[in-house]
Amino acid sequence: MIEALGSIAPGRQLREGLDRILQANMGALIVVGDGPEVLSICSGGFLLDSEFSPQRLSELAKMDGAIILARDSSRIARANVHLVPNPNVATTETGTRHRTAERVARSLDVPVITVSEDRSVITVYRGEQQRPLVPVERLLARANQALETLVGYRGRLDVVTNALSALEVEDMVTTRDVVTVLQRTEMVRRIAEEVEGYSIELGTDSRLVRLQLEETLAGVEEERRQVVRDYLASGPDWEVHDALSALTQLSTESLVDLSKVASVLQLGAPGSDLDTALRPYGYRLLSKIPRLPDQVVRNIVDRYGGLQEILHASIDDLDSVEGIDVTGARFVKEGLGRLAEASILDRLG
Repeated sequence: MIEALGSIAPGRQLREGLDRILQANMGALIVVGDGPEVLSICSGGFLLDSEFSPQRLSELAKMDGAIILARDSSRIARANVHLVPNPNVATTETGTRHRTAERVARSLDVPVITVSEDRSVITVYRGEQQRPLVPVERLLARANQALETLVGYRGRLDVVTNALSALEVEDMVTTRDVVTVLQRTEMVRRIAEEVEGYSIELGTDSRLVRLQLEETLAGVEEERRQVVRDYLASGPDWEVHDALSALTQLSTESLVDLSKVASVLQLGAPGSDLDTALRPYGYRLLSKIPRLPDQVVRNIVDRYGGLQEILHASIDDLDSVEGIDVTGARFVKEGLGRLAEASILDRLG
């Protein structure tokens, strides 16, 4: 559905053609796709195979039949077509045009667009979904409201993330602290997904929305991955990507339950509670040191096995890690020192 809405977003030629039909107080039934499965339910009409233009679309809408477009909407394949979808496919619509559109969309899974002459509404059907187009002004208002919510959640995410950094330095992390951060990152991701949907539907009117979205989301996905990487008891059947996928698939009801999140992510020992102590490997803090290659980060973690051991390692000790010389060891030691100090000061102040 998001793909279908994107194809008729403001700035697209297909949207201009639909707007022309509305302005002329006409109706239309348009199928986006001219594959064999679509042609098999077409009866009558005539073959065009003509390059698409908004003017041609609005002129062809003066006829009663359906219009068949190429899958990418670049060409008008047929016009004045009578569609004969499976009559046994369920539909909730009442008008002939809309009933046909819903049946075609459900049975063939292609985007079908209707323009209602009486209500002056454009509706998109795709599979089991249907979506009337929302005016740009109202859509922008929804997008901006979602962005405000996203900014607020990002602020709360930064608070718990900074708190986690300080607790890691002090070796006081519990399952609750880790799960809270991951819960917040998933909430931010889901709100961002909603804003992304609005931006696709807005088309060329979404420039400012996209800029704000990108700025607000900066670093969130990497933070999420590094937190999981730091605390996951990985095995041959459970890796970082498995945990991230499980987090994404959680229902909203389960996401607000920290115990369920911890259980799904397999954090801590089986049967442990949210106040069980956890110790990070050190991936997350090491990844915050600028220009430190990921392979070197892995080498350091493999050598010491935990953040506390890394924090207490001397420059000479770090120098013995593969891929690090004396200068690099000093760089890592000083970088971790600055991060530790900043985390603790942020927590106290």
